[in-house]
Amino acid sequence: MVDPSQIREHLEVVGSDGEHVGRVDHVIGDRIELAKLDLAGGFKHHLIPVSWVGHVDEHVHLTLTRDEARARWTEKQ
Repeated sequence: MVDPSQIREHLEVVGSDGEHVGRVDHVIGDRIELAKLDLAGGFKHHLIPVSWVGHVDEHVHLTLTRDEARARWTEKQ
């Protein structure tokens, strides 16, 4: 599992297919909150688990495709 401290604000989150999922707003425990001001997220905050992250470099790379991540993320209330 990836160390959550590697995940920094404003990093782009991409699916395993290389497609844009969102941008990191911040990490809350074992979840990543994606930025609200992102067209891909429909201008809403979404949460994804850190366990979906395969690795981090200049991007946060998920082990799921963009469509899989979008189908499974949760909207922040």
